[in-house]
Amino acid sequence: MKKKQLRSFILILLSSGLIYTGFLHYKIHQYSSAEPPQNADYIIVLGARVKGTVPSLALQYRADAAAEYLKKNPRTVVIASGGQGPGEDMTEAEAISEILQNHGIDESRIIKESKSTSTIENITYSKELLPAHAKTGLIATNDFHVYRSCLIARNLGLDAKGLSAKTPKVAVLKSFAREYLAITNYYVKNR
Repeated sequence: MKKKQLRSFILILLSSGLIYTGFLHYKIHQYSSAEPPQNADYIIVLGARVKGTVPSLALQYRADAAAEYLKKNPRTVVIASGGQGPGEDMTEAEAISEILQNHGIDESRIIKESKSTSTIENITYSKELLPAHAKTGLIATNDFHVYRSCLIARNLGLDAKGLSAKTPKVAVLKSFAREYLAITNYYVKNR
């Protein structure tokens, strides 16, 4: 009898885990595939790893997506957000700014936030730098990260949608697995 109960418990646990993971994946897909509104007042580009002075592919894709949007929406300003971590010879904000300028985005449209070390700090410190008139915005990040970033922005009082960038293929499994844990942690701490 006890073996049967244990099997049933394990089966229920595994089923619940699969359902929960499916729910998280659905939310990630829902937020990352939504069409960003045009003429946003601002974009916050979230930082990601810089290796020395070379942006990671994740960061490159985030900045590339922002640059594409900024070219089509000339009144939108951008906050390049990210501090400097171990192994980084420049701040993530500086790396984002360089990428944007290489795409032809004028430096006068770029605001640098270079203190943050986490997604919550990225958005919190960027909020402090928003122009007074700014109301609607976008959070530029990789597709796996859009849902949690938008949750954080909303909880901080921002009206921001996602601007989804692709995730480097080599990092898809690791990124999604880590994000499921990060979302769960965020749910637990903020609900």
